[in-house]
Amino acid sequence: MASLFAHLMRNYLPGTFVFAILLTLLTMILAFVLAGASPAVILSSWTAGLFNILTFAMQVILVLITGHALALTAPAKRLLQWIAGRGDTPVKGAMLVMFVACVGSIINWAFGLFFAGLLALEVAERVKKSDFPLLIAAAYSGQICWHQGLSGFIPLVLATSDHPQNFIFQATGHSVPLTQTIFQPYNLLPMMTLVITLPILVALIHPRGQEVREISPEALRSLTAKPMPMERPVHPTWAERLDGSPMISAALALIVLSCLFLHFQRKGADLNINIIILLFFVTGVILHGRPINYVRAVNVAIRGAGGIALQFPLYGGIMGLMMGTGLATVIARWFVALSTPETAYLMQFFGTGLLNFFVPSGGGQWAIQGPITIEAVSLIGADLTRSAMMVAWGNEWSNMIQPFWALPLLGLAGLTARDILGYTAMTFLWSGVVFTCFALLIGYHIL
Repeated sequence: MASLFAHLMRNYLPGTFVFAILLTLLTMILAFVLAGASPAVILSSWTAGLFNILTFAMQVILVLITGHALALTAPAKRLLQWIAGRGDTPVKGAMLVMFVACVGSIINWAFGLFFAGLLALEVAERVKKSDFPLLIAAAYSGQICWHQGLSGFIPLVLATSDHPQNFIFQATGHSVPLTQTIFQPYNLLPMMTLVITLPILVALIHPRGQEVREISPEALRSLTAKPMPMERPVHPTWAERLDGSPMISAALALIVLSCLFLHFQRKGADLNINIIILLFFVTGVILHGRPINYVRAVNVAIRGAGGIALQFPLYGGIMGLMMGTGLATVIARWFVALSTPETAYLMQFFGTGLLNFFVPSGGGQWAIQGPITIEAVSLIGADLTRSAMMVAWGNEWSNMIQPFWALPLLGLAGLTARDILGYTAMTFLWSGVVFTCFALLIGYHIL
């Protein structure tokens, strides 16, 4: 089955840029036909969304660049080599990447995504006959656990009483602590099921014989290229002394570390995307030692950011279309109308999975579906908190066949979406079975 999906994706899936353009056109047509939006509303909504995502696009680019620059330091390289050494065969290596990706994403989605991608490169370098697209697919598949983990947007919002998108607090006057969302058995059990079974899945779908697509040594060298060491001039100028001064790096590191200390003192273990960027940044600055060394590492790392810069604005436009024309509300209400008290959670999950193709953002989806969830629960008699977590599950589920979040890894690995989505489709199918079973167990009050 994995071979079939891989063949179909390689031959029929367009490039990610073309995919985003086609999805834009489809969304415009649906907004006109289903939501009754006028051409003027469609175009203005698309334009607004196009630029609303620029801040987030820059954040993701900085995660990619600072994380890659950190990986180019000697200590980070040794750590990745030590972990990769635990997977000394192609199958073991792929299983290791999948496991690390899942656990890392539970800790923090950005950390899990990037660290697993770097580990996949290391495994490909150390273990011959490894299927490189499968390694990158495994690194991406770990994101199936992110919204059930410590950085899940929806559970964190529900735990924050003054957040503008805490719709449960607005309806009931009570926030929802994490002990009632991510630390409940109904969330922990499917999450642990995936952590345990996905490495087995990746072992079962690993290609054999001639089907293995091993990365060439030349391509691997280009992806893992090290910045050229700076030759210290015999008689350095004042400017060259500053560029190579460890004291300059130390001063900057002190400033950033002080900011991080204040953040953690005030907000506890809050690892949002900005803090991840600062952690990657300051650690890279410290380990590279000299400012010029860090600049050279960033120049190497930035080569993989082109896909994000080009395509994220298009997805911002799609999200703007869905929200500005009311199309997302139309689709979400269809699934509410099909629900019964027993299937309400399952329908919420499926509805979110469909909408995630057009709004591949946890925050964007909750902004659309949160109010609808509150309304549906009052009509059907379902539990507010569990309904909200179904939105979280659906958001991470269809990411496996939506290339939006794969773009950072594809830039890092020099691959296209068609190279990995055949494998991640298997993750999509298996996790769909897991989530469906648990959603029904919740609906029938077994969990």
